[in-house]
Order: sequence, then C-alpha cells, then structure tokens
Amino acid sequence: MTHEQIWAPWRICYIQGTHEKPPAQAPHPSLLPGADPQCFLCVDVADTAGRQQGVVWRGDRTITVLNRYPYNNGHLLVAPQRHLGRLDGLTPDEQLELSQTLTRMVGLLEKTIQPQGFNIGLNLGRTAGAGLPGHLHWHIVPRWVGDTNFMPVLGNTHVIPQSLDALWEVLTAELGKEQQG
Repeated sequence: MTHEQIWAPWRICYIQGTHEKPPAQAPHPSLLPGADPQCFLCVDVADTAGRQQGVVWRGDRTITVLNRYPYNNGHLLVAPQRHLGRLDGLTPDEQLELSQTLTRMVGLLEKTIQPQGFNIGLNLGRTAGAGLPGHLHWHIVPRWVGDTNFMPVLGNTHVIPQSLDALWEVLTAELGKEQQG
C-alpha cells in the first residue's frame, strides 16, 4: 500500500481553534461608514489591493472573497459591502446584487474548476453557526462526487487540492476575460 502526504497548512489554525484575531488597531482609512474594523469582510471591502485579502470580485454593493478556511476547493463568501447582520436591513438593490453575484460566482466556478454541484447557504446568527454574525455572508461550496470520502470521518480532515493563491489566479483571470469580452 502506498502512502501519499496531504498538505493543507492553512487549515490547522482553524481546526485547532487557534486562529489569531486581528489585533486592535486604528480604523482603516477607507472603511465604509458603520464598518467594524475587527470584521475581516469590512477590512476586505476597504482594502483595494484585493489579492492579499483574497478578494475575487467587487460589485457596486457586494464583495466576493475566498474563504480562508475552505470546506472544499473553490469555497467562496459573497457578502454585502455594508456591515450588516440582518436580512431585513438589506436594500432591494443589495438583495438583487447579492442574488446576481451568487449566480455569477456559481457560473465562474463551473467554468474554471468544474464542480458537479454546490452547497450555497447563509448562517444567520451565532446559534445558527455564523462565525461572523455581524456581517451577512453566503457560502458557495463546490462539490464533487466522492469529496466526502473517509478523511472527514477518520481524521476530521478535509482535503483541499488547490492553494488559495492558485485558485485566486484562476478565478480572477476568468473574470478579467469576461470584462474584456
């Protein structure tokens, strides 16, 4: 029997619950009104560099980022740019753009990494599993036949076959082609 090494170093802090909270700092100069400087999505909205934060797409009212602790390859978060924790606070324009962005990102993932299905959802409130209950965000988790193999059962481990940086390259290159064409 051969043994293959699986390496996913970005997951260990999340699995062990030791991921660091950002230190208290002065507010980012570009934070939107009402933003929380300790909220990674608010910081992602304010940071126009994009790649360092894993920002894949910015709409007028939404942002799409790579999940830093993905459940599966291609796991994205789609959120309103405003720091908002309740659905009834969304404007109709935000609701529309969120829906359109979810649809667009599913199409992008289908085109670039060819998943066979998706789990798409929102955890509303800490009790429902929201790790960031103050800022609404939808998860898009690509799925493939067999991606729930023995690893999660035996080793409490998920295997992610692509680095976040490589995924960012693929997704943003395809979005760039769409913008040009």
